Amino acid sequence: MNVRAVMAKPASIAKSAFITEALEKMLAGRVDPLIVTNNSEVIGTISRRTIAEIMGSKKNAQISPTKIHVANHVKDDFTSAYPDQSVDILVPLLQASKVVVVLDSDHHLIGQVGYGDLLKVMRPVIPIERMMEKAYTIQADERVVHLRRRMLDDSITRFVVTANGSIVGIVTETDVATSLRSFREMVETKHQDARIRNLIVSDIMSAPVIAAEKTVAVPDAVDLMLGKGISALPITEAGQLAGLLTLESLVKAL
Repeated sequence: MNVRAVMAKPASIAKSAFITEALEKMLAGRVDPLIVTNNSEVIGTISRRTIAEIMGSKKNAQISPTKIHVANHVKDDFTSAYPDQSVDILVPLLQASKVVVVLDSDHHLIGQVGYGDLLKVMRPVIPIERMMEKAYTIQADERVVHLRRRMLDDSITRFVVTANGSIVGIVTETDVATSLRSFREMVETKHQDARIRNLIVSDIMSAPVIAAEKTVAVPDAVDLMLGKGISALPITEAGQLAGLLTLESLVKAL
Protein backbone atom coordinates (compact mmCIF):
# COMPACT_ATOMS: atom_id res chain seq x y z
CA MET A 1 0.00 0.00 0.00
CA ASN A 2 1.27 3.48 -0.84
CA VAL A 3 0.65 6.98 0.50
CA ARG A 4 -1.84 7.74 -2.29
CA ALA A 5 -4.15 5.01 -0.97
CA VAL A 6 -4.55 6.63 2.47
CA MET A 7 -4.16 10.34 1.82
CA ALA A 8 -7.12 12.70 2.15
CA LYS A 9 -7.98 15.83 0.24
CA PRO A 10 -5.75 18.63 1.56
CA ALA A 11 -7.35 21.11 3.95
CA SER A 12 -5.53 24.34 3.26
CA ILE A 13 -5.91 28.08 3.62
CA ALA A 14 -4.07 31.04 2.15
CA LYS A 15 -1.78 32.97 4.46
CA SER A 16 -3.76 36.13 3.61
CA ALA A 17 -6.93 34.69 5.18
CA PHE A 18 -8.16 35.58 8.66
CA ILE A 19 -7.88 33.26 11.66
CA THR A 20 -11.67 33.09 12.00
CA GLU A 21 -11.82 31.62 8.50
CA ALA A 22 -9.13 29.12 9.47
CA LEU A 23 -11.01 28.02 12.59
CA GLU A 24 -14.29 27.62 10.70
CA LYS A 25 -12.54 25.49 8.09
CA MET A 26 -10.93 23.30 10.76
CA LEU A 27 -14.26 22.73 12.50
CA ALA A 28 -16.16 22.01 9.28
CA GLY A 29 -13.55 19.53 8.08
CA ARG A 30 -12.67 18.13 11.53
CA VAL A 31 -9.00 18.81 10.82
CA ASP A 32 -6.16 20.17 12.93
CA PRO A 33 -3.83 21.68 11.95
CA LEU A 34 -4.68 23.45 8.70
CA ILE A 35 -2.09 23.67 5.92
CA VAL A 36 -1.12 27.26 5.07
CA THR A 37 -0.20 28.14 1.49
CA ASN A 38 1.24 31.09 -0.36
CA ASN A 39 0.71 31.06 -4.13
CA SER A 40 0.11 27.27 -3.98
CA GLU A 41 3.33 26.67 -2.04
CA VAL A 42 3.06 25.11 1.42
CA ILE A 43 4.66 27.41 3.98
CA GLY A 44 3.48 25.87 7.26
CA THR A 45 0.42 25.17 9.36
CA ILE A 46 -1.91 26.88 11.79
CA SER A 47 -3.49 24.94 14.65
CA ARG A 48 -6.48 25.27 16.95
CA ARG A 49 -4.02 25.68 19.82
CA THR A 50 -2.46 28.71 18.13
CA ILE A 51 -5.88 30.24 17.51
CA ALA A 52 -6.88 29.66 21.14
CA GLU A 53 -3.71 31.48 22.24
CA ILE A 54 -4.46 34.38 19.89
CA MET A 55 -8.07 34.69 21.03
CA GLY A 56 -7.12 34.75 24.70
CA SER A 57 -4.16 37.10 24.39
CA LYS A 58 -4.58 40.51 26.00
CA LYS A 59 -2.44 42.14 23.33
CA ASN A 60 -5.05 41.12 20.76
CA ALA A 61 -8.01 42.24 22.88
CA GLN A 62 -8.47 45.44 20.91
CA ILE A 63 -8.36 43.65 17.55
CA SER A 64 -11.38 41.85 16.12
CA PRO A 65 -10.62 38.18 15.38
CA THR A 66 -12.03 38.82 11.91
CA LYS A 67 -9.08 41.14 11.25
CA ILE A 68 -6.18 38.96 12.42
CA HIS A 69 -4.36 37.35 9.49
CA VAL A 70 -3.16 33.76 9.37
CA ALA A 71 0.21 34.92 7.99
CA ASN A 72 1.48 36.21 11.32
CA HIS A 73 0.80 32.93 13.13
CA VAL A 74 2.12 30.21 10.81
CA LYS A 75 4.15 27.38 12.34
CA ASP A 76 6.68 25.34 10.38
CA ASP A 77 5.60 22.05 11.94
CA PHE A 78 4.78 19.62 9.15
CA THR A 79 6.53 16.85 7.25
CA SER A 80 6.07 15.82 3.63
CA ALA A 81 5.85 12.67 1.54
CA TYR A 82 5.13 11.65 -2.05
CA PRO A 83 2.11 9.62 -3.19
CA ASP A 84 4.02 6.60 -4.49
CA GLN A 85 6.04 6.07 -1.33
CA SER A 86 5.18 3.13 0.92
CA VAL A 87 2.56 3.78 3.59
CA ASP A 88 5.15 2.59 6.14
CA ILE A 89 7.01 5.89 5.78
CA LEU A 90 4.02 7.67 7.34
CA VAL A 91 4.50 6.10 10.76
CA PRO A 92 7.71 7.93 11.78
CA LEU A 93 6.55 11.09 10.01
CA LEU A 94 3.28 11.24 11.96
CA GLN A 95 5.04 10.34 15.18
CA ALA A 96 7.01 13.58 14.68
CA SER A 97 4.27 15.82 13.27
CA LYS A 98 0.46 16.06 13.35
CA VAL A 99 0.12 16.19 9.57
CA VAL A 100 2.03 14.87 6.57
CA VAL A 101 1.76 17.06 3.49
CA VAL A 102 1.62 15.02 0.27
CA LEU A 103 3.33 16.63 -2.72
CA ASP A 104 3.53 15.65 -6.39
CA SER A 105 6.76 15.56 -8.40
CA ASP A 106 6.49 19.31 -8.97
CA HIS A 107 6.15 19.89 -5.21
CA HIS A 108 2.52 20.93 -5.53
CA LEU A 109 0.12 20.11 -2.71
CA ILE A 110 -2.14 17.18 -3.64
CA GLY A 111 -3.10 15.62 -0.30
CA GLN A 112 -2.50 15.18 3.38
CA VAL A 113 -2.37 12.40 5.94
CA GLY A 114 -3.37 12.86 9.57
CA TYR A 115 -3.58 10.51 12.53
CA GLY A 116 -7.06 9.32 11.62
CA ASP A 117 -6.15 8.59 8.01
CA LEU A 118 -3.31 6.31 9.07
CA LEU A 119 -5.33 4.59 11.79
CA LYS A 120 -7.93 3.55 9.22
CA VAL A 121 -5.38 1.11 7.78
CA MET A 122 -3.01 0.48 10.71
CA ARG A 123 -3.84 -0.45 14.30
CA PRO A 124 -1.48 -0.85 17.30
CA VAL A 125 -1.24 -4.38 18.71
CA ILE A 126 -0.19 -3.53 22.26
CA PRO A 127 -2.55 -3.34 25.29
CA ILE A 128 -4.47 -0.14 25.91
CA GLU A 129 -2.76 0.51 29.25
CA ARG A 130 0.56 0.88 27.44
CA MET A 131 -0.88 3.56 25.13
CA MET A 132 -2.87 5.63 27.58
CA GLU A 133 -1.76 9.16 28.38
CA LYS A 134 -2.18 10.82 31.73
CA ALA A 135 -5.65 12.32 32.04
CA TYR A 136 -5.51 15.85 33.42
CA THR A 137 -8.65 16.94 35.23
CA ILE A 138 -10.23 20.26 36.03
CA GLN A 139 -13.30 21.19 38.06
CA ALA A 140 -16.41 22.29 36.19
CA ASP A 141 -16.59 25.52 38.22
CA GLU A 142 -12.95 26.52 37.53
CA ARG A 143 -12.51 29.77 35.64
CA VAL A 144 -11.66 29.59 31.93
CA VAL A 145 -8.77 32.06 32.38
CA HIS A 146 -7.15 29.55 34.77
CA LEU A 147 -7.83 26.71 32.34
CA ARG A 148 -6.14 28.59 29.53
CA ARG A 149 -3.17 29.43 31.76
CA ARG A 150 -2.70 25.75 32.62
CA MET A 151 -2.92 24.82 28.95
CA LEU A 152 -0.22 27.32 28.02
CA ASP A 153 2.11 26.83 30.99
CA ASP A 154 2.00 23.03 31.03
CA SER A 155 1.38 22.35 27.32
CA ILE A 156 -1.83 20.45 28.07
CA THR A 157 -4.21 20.21 25.13
CA ARG A 158 -7.29 18.83 26.90
CA PHE A 159 -8.80 18.30 30.33
CA VAL A 160 -11.41 15.87 31.58
CA VAL A 161 -13.98 17.95 33.49
CA THR A 162 -15.20 16.65 36.84
CA ALA A 163 -17.86 17.66 39.35
CA ASN A 164 -18.55 15.90 42.66
CA GLY A 165 -16.15 13.14 41.67
CA SER A 166 -17.88 12.33 38.38
CA ILE A 167 -16.82 12.96 34.78
CA VAL A 168 -19.16 15.59 33.33
CA GLY A 169 -17.35 16.84 30.24
CA ILE A 170 -14.14 17.36 28.34
CA VAL A 171 -12.59 20.68 27.37
CA THR A 172 -10.02 21.16 24.63
CA GLU A 173 -8.14 23.88 22.81
CA THR A 174 -10.95 23.85 20.27
CA ASP A 175 -13.54 24.65 22.95
CA VAL A 176 -11.39 27.54 24.18
CA ALA A 177 -10.83 28.90 20.67
CA THR A 178 -14.46 28.71 19.57
CA SER A 179 -15.88 30.11 22.81
CA LEU A 180 -13.44 33.02 22.92
CA ARG A 181 -14.12 33.82 19.27
CA SER A 182 -17.87 33.92 19.86
CA PHE A 183 -17.40 35.86 23.08
CA ARG A 184 -15.21 38.52 21.50
CA GLU A 185 -17.59 38.92 18.58
CA MET A 186 -20.62 39.39 20.85
CA VAL A 187 -19.26 41.43 23.77
CA GLU A 188 -18.11 45.03 23.49
CA THR A 189 -14.34 45.42 23.87
CA LYS A 190 -14.58 47.54 27.03
CA HIS A 191 -16.51 44.78 28.82
CA GLN A 192 -14.50 41.80 27.59
CA ASP A 193 -11.88 41.50 30.35
CA ALA A 194 -14.45 41.51 33.15
CA ARG A 195 -16.81 39.13 31.38
CA ILE A 196 -14.06 36.68 30.36
CA ARG A 197 -12.91 36.45 33.98
CA ASN A 198 -16.39 35.25 34.90
CA LEU A 199 -16.50 32.44 32.35
CA ILE A 200 -16.24 28.99 33.93
CA VAL A 201 -15.27 25.65 32.41
CA SER A 202 -18.82 24.28 32.39
CA ASP A 203 -19.77 27.20 30.11
CA ILE A 204 -17.50 25.97 27.31
CA MET A 205 -16.91 22.23 27.83
CA SER A 206 -18.18 19.52 25.50
CA ALA A 207 -20.74 17.20 27.09
CA PRO A 208 -21.80 14.47 27.47
CA VAL A 209 -18.49 12.60 27.38
CA ILE A 210 -17.86 9.53 25.26
CA ALA A 211 -15.71 7.14 27.35
CA ALA A 212 -14.76 3.48 27.36
CA GLU A 213 -13.78 0.86 29.91
CA LYS A 214 -10.16 -0.27 30.09
CA THR A 215 -11.26 -3.70 28.85
CA VAL A 216 -12.26 -2.32 25.43
CA ALA A 217 -10.49 -3.90 22.45
CA VAL A 218 -8.08 -1.57 20.67
CA PRO A 219 -9.80 -1.89 17.25
CA ASP A 220 -13.15 -1.08 18.86
CA ALA A 221 -11.68 1.98 20.61
CA VAL A 222 -10.19 3.23 17.33
CA ASP A 223 -13.45 2.64 15.44
CA LEU A 224 -15.34 4.53 18.13
CA MET A 225 -13.00 7.51 17.97
CA LEU A 226 -12.95 7.68 14.18
CA GLY A 227 -16.71 7.14 13.95
CA LYS A 228 -17.50 9.90 16.45
CA GLY A 229 -14.82 12.25 15.11
CA ILE A 230 -13.11 12.62 18.50
CA SER A 231 -9.39 12.83 19.13
CA ALA A 232 -9.42 11.64 22.75
CA LEU A 233 -11.24 8.91 24.64
CA PRO A 234 -11.30 8.86 28.46
CA ILE A 235 -10.61 5.34 29.73
CA THR A 236 -12.22 4.23 32.98
CA GLU A 237 -11.60 1.33 35.33
CA ALA A 238 -14.16 0.33 37.94
CA GLY A 239 -15.92 3.65 37.36
CA GLN A 240 -12.80 5.74 37.93
CA LEU A 241 -10.82 7.71 35.36
CA ALA A 242 -7.72 5.67 34.48
CA GLY A 243 -6.23 7.62 31.59
CA LEU A 244 -6.77 9.05 28.15
CA LEU A 245 -6.45 7.32 24.80
CA THR A 246 -5.69 9.75 21.97
CA LEU A 247 -5.19 9.44 18.23
CA GLU A 248 -1.66 10.71 18.81
CA SER A 249 -0.88 8.06 21.43
CA LEU A 250 -2.27 5.37 19.11
CA VAL A 251 -0.02 6.47 16.25
CA LYS A 252 2.99 6.63 18.55
CA ALA A 253 2.29 3.00 19.49
CA LEU A 254 2.49 1.74 15.89
